[in-house]
Amino acid sequence: MSDIDWEDAFCAEGNNCYRFGTDGDGNSYIAVAGQEDVYLTDNGDALRSLIRDIKAGKADHLL
Repeated sequence: MSDIDWEDAFCAEGNNCYRFGTDGDGNSYIAVAGQEDVYLTDNGDALRSLIRDIKAGKADHLL
């Protein structure tokens, strides 16, 4: 497994902070800031699709 290159934390209101990362094999990672040893991973295309769907409001019912 390649090393994960984590981006700076993205924090929304209420200090809910997440970090996004990538590795040399083209995989993407999402973790709660400070808990990077527990993460969700998939390929870059899947992460792009997830972000597009969230922006389109497809997860609004979860709020």
